[in-house]
Amino acid sequence: MDAVRLLKQLIAIPSVNPMGRAVTGDIYFEGRLTQFLCNYFAELGVEYESIEVVPGRNNVIARTAPKPGVPTILMDVHQDTVPVEGMIVPPFEGTEKDGKIYGRGACDVKGSMAAMLMAFTRLVKDNPPDAANVILSCTCDEEATVKGINHLVQLWENPSGLSQILTEPPDLGLVAEPTMLDIVVAHRGATRWKIKTTGKACHSSQPNDGVNAIYKMADVIKALQTHADELAARDAHPLCGPPTLSVGVIEGGESVNIVPDWCTIEIDRRVIPGEDGIEVMNQVEEYLKQTLPFEFEMLPPWITGVSLSDHNNGEWSDRLLSVIDQLEPGHKKVGVPYGTHAARVNQGGVPSMVFGPGSIAQAHTVDEWIDIEELLKSEEVYYQFCANAARGV
Repeated sequence: MDAVRLLKQLIAIPSVNPMGRAVTGDIYFEGRLTQFLCNYFAELGVEYESIEVVPGRNNVIARTAPKPGVPTILMDVHQDTVPVEGMIVPPFEGTEKDGKIYGRGACDVKGSMAAMLMAFTRLVKDNPPDAANVILSCTCDEEATVKGINHLVQLWENPSGLSQILTEPPDLGLVAEPTMLDIVVAHRGATRWKIKTTGKACHSSQPNDGVNAIYKMADVIKALQTHADELAARDAHPLCGPPTLSVGVIEGGESVNIVPDWCTIEIDRRVIPGEDGIEVMNQVEEYLKQTLPFEFEMLPPWITGVSLSDHNNGEWSDRLLSVIDQLEPGHKKVGVPYGTHAARVNQGGVPSMVFGPGSIAQAHTVDEWIDIEELLKSEEVYYQFCANAARGV
């Protein structure tokens, strides 16, 4: 087995996150991939656990044989992918062409999963004398509501006996995402919620007899656009840029011949290091109350933004960068505007950073792919970093 062959196998096992849609079919959810991972770890002969997060969706955790007195590194990679509608390459074939592997998840993030699995396998078989204790977590539901990583962090924050592997915080979280072999040491988080306006329904032939909730929402959106412009003018984080706000979904009304008595929008508020994911909602609410002459409803968030700060990962990222430089000089520490599991691990008291093959520009695309050479280099980085992490400790 090598990383290329393994990646093709992983792509061929659909694990599509339905993203809240009422869809059915065997391509959805992580169950088949979860079983593959359990079989993989069982055949490797390591201790592993499959822990249910919500019905039918599990995190899988495995570890190398524990050694006293050395650091513990949590390597985390998510099992799910985004949907496949509109793809122009076969989503589940793992097609190899011109030095690339194509398919859903090739870049985000089954390429990293293949690299981590191969590095983990080598660590188990080689048992390097200076290796860290390595825990590999394969988490569910990253692409939608991050239930998997939240559940994982709770294993050490509030031990309940669900796990015998992850009962205390690791020393480092190394999260897999496509970073082009750079190291993400800081990133934004996202708070997402709905705002609702209400009106009075009536026949559309006499609209003045009702109150149009969509017209009211238009005023909300206009005010939010002004607020978003003000956010963009604020002081930016040196690595992540300024905070942002975007309205991404609008729904309302029942029929074109009825004046709508309800309307909702979905808001994405990107949170930079130093901001609180709930407080930013309060700021929006206060701004709208001061701006609008009517009432509206702020619905509870389904994701609360947690950002990743670079305040406590400097030593670890320096060590990782030195490993990368030995294989391919010229890489750097960066900040990015999107969010990852690293923020949740860091919130759990564990210094964290993000590293993996591929570019975010290929993630979620209609022809998603990953470069094979980069895939193999990332495997070597994961291995060398973990194999030498106890040196000098």
